[in-house]
Amino acid sequence: EDEPIVAEIMGRRFFPDLITHKTWEGFHFAGHEIRITEAIDCYGAVVWPSALVLCYFLETNSKQCNLVDKNVIEIGAGTGLVSIVASLLGAIVTATDLPELLGNLQHNVLQNTKNKCKHQPCVKELSWGIDLEKNFPRSSCHFDYIMAADVVYHHPFLDELLLTFDHLCKNDTVILWAMKFRLEEENKFVDRFQTLFDLEMISNFPSLNIALYKAMRKGRMKA
Repeated sequence: EDEPIVAEIMGRRFFPDLITHKTWEGFHFAGHEIRITEAIDCYGAVVWPSALVLCYFLETNSKQCNLVDKNVIEIGAGTGLVSIVASLLGAIVTATDLPELLGNLQHNVLQNTKNKCKHQPCVKELSWGIDLEKNFPRSSCHFDYIMAADVVYHHPFLDELLLTFDHLCKNDTVILWAMKFRLEEENKFVDRFQTLFDLEMISNFPSLNIALYKAMRKGRMKA
């Protein structure tokens, strides 16, 4: 049943007509052609389908999810596609990842947003669970949205990932998280996540085994 919309999402990707010395993929989002340089030897430098799902949601729900002048942080930004699309949609974006990925991330962000965005996005190191208060102090860092695409997979840092979500999320912060379901151990992370956050599935794509979630902190003050 999800085949037409999955075809539309995946149809946003295009490839170069000629192979050059740099490996890149192209995407059409937010009225722009986005070129992403990848590194096939690193998980964090490849565009995964979850990122396309999240980008498609941001573009097609721009009225309900208005990013103009909103503070957005992407964790595990990888190649930067989600951060780039959020920037093109008017957000004030901080794209974060591990130090070894920042060079390629910075290249992609700058190449695709310079002179195209209301707010030039910034790239910053974020190793999950490490020096969170030092680098992102609770007193001065406020994010309207936390975005994450495919951050849950077979890695040993799920505890640190949950700690990072918890640290960055204020009572009114909205988390948008696209997840590909793989192994049972990683899938259990959803249950742990729900001990801290109210979780709502807003899109589901069984053929891709990907779900898109919206989450907010439990116990927040409600109007």
